[in-house]
Amino acid sequence: QVQLVESGGGLVQAGGSLRLSCATSGRTFSLSGLSVGWFRQPPGKEREFVATVSRRFGRTDFADSVKGRFSISGDNANNMRYLQMNSLKPEDTAVYYCAARDGWPSTTESDYNYWGRGTQVTVSS
Repeated sequence: QVQLVESGGGLVQAGGSLRLSCATSGRTFSLSGLSVGWFRQPPGKEREFVATVSRRFGRTDFADSVKGRFSISGDNANNMRYLQMNSLKPEDTAVYYCAARDGWPSTTESDYNYWGRGTQVTVSS
């Protein structure tokens, strides 16, 4: 079964940075032709869109709440995608998920076929 695996979460002080990684596990498939999205679920809230990227469509998109602070990068040789998070705020505290789909880099979670189990990010004030 195709799965994604997130890593890099942890506890950080406000203003700090973290880099989350997204890798494939199980039946390996290439992320290079797929759209990869990042979503997060804050405590007690619904899961929400954070960012998405597609090399195929040449597009990235970010939620307004993270624009200018978060960025996405990729390493096709190692089949990895990264979410760089800078200037973190307590309201960024959430479980972060990566997801992938074969199509347009959507901001809607139901459009994504493959999901990881999430990694916890906690930002202290």
